[in-house]
Formats: sequence, structure tokens, C-alpha cells
Amino acid sequence: MTQVTPGSRIRVFLLDDHEVVRKGVAALLEAEGDIEIVGEASSAAQALARIPASAPDVAVLDVRLPDGDGVSVCREVRAQLPQVACLMLTSFSDEEALFNAVMAGASGYVLKQIHGSDLVGAVRTVASGQSLLDPRSTSQMLQRLRERENRKDPLAALSDQERQILELIGEGLTNRQIGERMFLAEKTVKNYVSNLFAKLDMRRRTQAAAFAAQLKASRDRPDAG
Repeated sequence: MTQVTPGSRIRVFLLDDHEVVRKGVAALLEAEGDIEIVGEASSAAQALARIPASAPDVAVLDVRLPDGDGVSVCREVRAQLPQVACLMLTSFSDEEALFNAVMAGASGYVLKQIHGSDLVGAVRTVASGQSLLDPRSTSQMLQRLRERENRKDPLAALSDQERQILELIGEGLTNRQIGERMFLAEKTVKNYVSNLFAKLDMRRRTQAAAFAAQLKASRDRPDAG
């Protein structure tokens, strides 16, 4: 991404479907000597048509729009004009929007309740090539990424003992038989089984047995791995 050189004015494009908000943000930013509003839009279609011609350094994009969303605009802009930094602006903290915005290449994500001076600072930060994200929202996004990673590997959340017990459930063993095989008390096995059911979002032993059999079949396929 192209960084704005010190001393030059930051060219900003605004996308917001509420004219009052848009004009307010424009007035706030233009009051700064180093920021210039080079274009505005009230819809996704307008923004995608006008941003290339405006050649901004930063695009401030409202997340919720009448004909789409700012995240899709961000994705298109970043694909066509990777030098443009996108700063997402929304009226509420939306974890899904944050995740999608970051995946779309946004440089920052701020709430409309942000103080004026902080918004100016956010524009300058992303214009300089840095990333700016609300810490609380970022932690939510990282948690979401971890959960998504766990969904790719359903066994990621299980301990070694729980994985072994799952395999034995798949072989049709009872809790008592599993305890004998692993030298564990039947009550201990029952606790392990309850934990792995909770982690895998299962309620019945037959679900776990079918799941274990499916995993074993997958591992045993000649093309597996």
C-alpha cells in the first residue's frame, strides 16, 4: 500500500448513506490542514464508480448500506486499487462485519461514536500504512479465527485422553471396558466422555461412535494425507 508522504495532504473519499453523517465527517476532516475530501457517495454502486476517479489515499466506508455493504466495497477497491487504505465506519460493534472487513483487506475499523479527534487520528494512521483496529473488537476476531481453525480440525479441542476415548467409543466399548483398557475408573471415563461430548457438541453416544468411525475411515483411505 502506498503511504502518504509527510507534508502532503491526505486524500479521503467518504461513503455513508446518511447525508448528515457524511457532511459532518467531511467538515470534521476538512478542518484539518492535512486532509482533503476528494469524493463522496451514499451507496455502494456510487462508491465503486467514483473511487477510482477520485484516487483517494483513504476510503472511509460505512458498513451498512441500502444497496449492499461497505465490506464488499472494500474488497472491490482493494482488488482494483491496492494503494487505497480502507477505514470501516459503523454505528455498532459487529464482530461478523469486523472479521469480514479484515479478510477483505481493511486497514481499520472504528465506531461512529468515536471522538472527532480520534477519527482524524485513525485516518492519518491508515494513510501512513499502519493498521488500526479497536482492541476489544480485535480480540473478538482472533477468538473467531481460533474457533474457525478448530472447526477445520474437530479434534483440536480434545485432549489426548479424550481422543483415545473417542476412538474406543468408535470401537463400541462401554465406559467400563474403556476404563479397563486405559486403567481408569469408570467414573473418570464418564467425566471424559461428558467433556468430549460438550466439546464436539454431541448428546448421544451413537453420534460419537459414528463420528469416530467416520474419522477412522477418513484416515484409512489410501489418498488420506
